[in-house]
Parts: sequence; C-alpha cells; structure tokens
Amino acid sequence: MKPRPIFTLLNIMLTLASTVRSEGPTGSPFYGDAPDEHHPWAIHDQNRPQPKLVTPGSFSTPEKPGQPPSDAIILFGGSEADLAKWVSDKKPDEGTKWIVKDGAFQCVPGSGYVRSKEEFGDCQLHIEWAAPAEVKGDSQGRGNSGVFLMGKMEVQVLDNYNNPSYADGMASSVYGVNPPLANALRPPGVFQVYDIIFRRPVYDGNKVLDPGYVTVFVNGVLTQDHTQIEGGTGHKSRTVPGPFPEKGPLKLQDHGNPVRYRNIWYRPLPPRSVEGGTDGPLSAEATTAKRKEIAKTIRDDAAKLQGEAKLLRQLESLTYEADAVTLAETEKSATAFLDEVSKTSADKIESHKGQVMVLDNALKYLAKFNRIPGTFAPKAAASKIVTEQEWDKDKKERKGNKK
Repeated sequence: MKPRPIFTLLNIMLTLASTVRSEGPTGSPFYGDAPDEHHPWAIHDQNRPQPKLVTPGSFSTPEKPGQPPSDAIILFGGSEADLAKWVSDKKPDEGTKWIVKDGAFQCVPGSGYVRSKEEFGDCQLHIEWAAPAEVKGDSQGRGNSGVFLMGKMEVQVLDNYNNPSYADGMASSVYGVNPPLANALRPPGVFQVYDIIFRRPVYDGNKVLDPGYVTVFVNGVLTQDHTQIEGGTGHKSRTVPGPFPEKGPLKLQDHGNPVRYRNIWYRPLPPRSVEGGTDGPLSAEATTAKRKEIAKTIRDDAAKLQGEAKLLRQLESLTYEADAVTLAETEKSATAFLDEVSKTSADKIESHKGQVMVLDNALKYLAKFNRIPGTFAPKAAASKIVTEQEWDKDKKERKGNKK
C-alpha cells in the first residue's frame, strides 16, 4: 500500500460518510460511543439515516387557516370537493349530509357522525373547530362535538368558554378518562386549534408492548401531556384497555350542535421500536439484526474501494459486527501499510503523519470498545510510530497552549 499525502487521507475520512448516503459528509467514524446491545447506532453515527426534509406550513389565525406542512395529508382544506373524503359513519354508501359553509365543514344536527375515508394510525393531527357564535345551552349541551382518533378514542370538543362542565368531559379531555391541564379556549364563534400527537396501543396477543399515548395542544397550550391511553372511550362507562387496529378513520361527532371544522390534516408518524422502528432502545435481537445490516452495507461499500479508504471502511464495519474474515483482511492491510511507513527515511516520514494518526485513532477506538483483540498487531505498530515520532505530543502541546 503506497503511502499518500496527509491531505488525501483526511479527505478520505471526510467523505467516508457519503458512501452510505448521497447527502454528503455528516460526521466521522470512530468518534462517539459505539453501538451496544440495545442501540444499533453509535453516538453521532454518520451511518444513521438523515431526517426527511419537510417544508413547514404557517400558523392559523382566528380569521384564516394556516398552510399545512409539505408532507401533510389533507382531510379537509375548505372546498366542496373535500366532502368526497368523508362519509356517514352509519351509512357510508350515502356519503355525508354535513355541509361546507364559508370554507368550513359544518355539522348538520341529526345527520349523524362522519368519518374520513382515509384510515391511519400513529399521527400528528391538526384540526380546527368553532362552536356556534350564538350561545345556546350550558355544560355538555353547548357547542358539543368530538374528535375520535381511529374512530375509537375521543378528544372532546365543547364550548367551555365561561361554561364549566364535568372535568373529564371538558374541551380537549380524553373523554371520560383524563381532564385537560388547562382551559385555553377562545370565545364561541372563534376557531380553536387542536394539535394532537397520537400513538395507538400496541399488543402482542394479550401482552402490552406499548399502551399508547396522546398529547394535545389547544391554541398552543399543552392540555394533555403524554396521557396514557386506556382503550376506546365511552359515555358513562369505564374504558377497557385493549389493542387498537393498525389503522382506522377519523370520526367527527354529531351531538346536536352545528359545530364547524376547518384545516384538518395529519402526518403519519414512523413506527416505534416495538413495531420494528430503529430509533430508541431496541430488544437485543432487533439490535443485533440491525447492526448486522449496517455492517453488511459498509462492507459492501468497502468492496468497491481501494487502499486506505477500503481499510478504514472495513475497520468501521467492525464497530457494528465482528467478522473474522474482515478482521484478518484489515490486519494484513494495516500491517503492510505500517511496515512501509516505518521504513520511510527520517526526512520523509513526516509526510505520512496524517495517515498514521487517522489509523491510530481508529484502532484505539476499536480496542476501547473491544471490537479488535488486544493482540491486534497493527494497533501496537501504529502506536509505536506515533510515539517515536512524538506526533502525540503535538496534540498535548496544543491543549496546553489553550490553557
């Protein structure tokens, strides 16, 4: 392996991240704490997928609905055409008798619940509603409706502006289960904004893998703080914990009041670790499988490279999974490289400092996390060259000068 100039190897290190993804460099390998038995990714892992790009929307005002984010799925945007996205809950073949009035989806009292044709599970849901400006009734008889996630769990809609009711039936309560933390409503006739984060209950047979949670903001005020879901909600009856289906519709309640809705959209949320997601702590089995997958991707990439880039990429794969063949290949390649450097004349060896320091750092990292054996010959050889050339002192002196 022919030694290369310092800048060449440093460039290789900076571009290694781009061999996994097309976004470009995002970090350096051999840096943060290595993967462990419940986390397939290293800390600050350059191989971890980048978040998707989303163009944010705009906030609503009482007078005008805001613009949804770019990846939102619109359930009602204000036009007559949006009625086609909804059906009667009891008689879906008949569509819906709810109407569009002044850009709002308005309940026709006595026509029954409506539900979306679209079905979905975990989501960020945005929905705005307004109770009638003309105040009639009190408690549960005033501006009553409801938002039913997956058609099963109700977040209450109720005009509670200067209108108390039972606490677990107030606006933004998980109906019959959990009262809101605050009453943040505007006056009747003015649109209220609900932003809801919903995670459905997940079961494996009768075993609870995740009970599910709901978080609600009303006009920007937190009213449900990661509230655990206790099952489908109901009137007068205690909820019974149980699994939810993978998907279900959004239902809106007809409770006899002409409540209006507008700007209804949702964003699907990625799966949790209990559903096969790879963020957060995983089971030992899931972590092992994911680490194996990452290691294979890196080794497949290394097979397309040559020289130092190939060696470093192979060493990086050992961070995720032990592999005897890769270990043997890297030991042979690194030994050959370091032997060649050690034979370089005193007036030229400085030109190989960057290469050796990068390799020395990688090998120290792998040894720290027990990814290479203590007898791995290249580690001792790299350390010897660094010590003999006093390259390690440069770093210590720089730190000392900063004090």
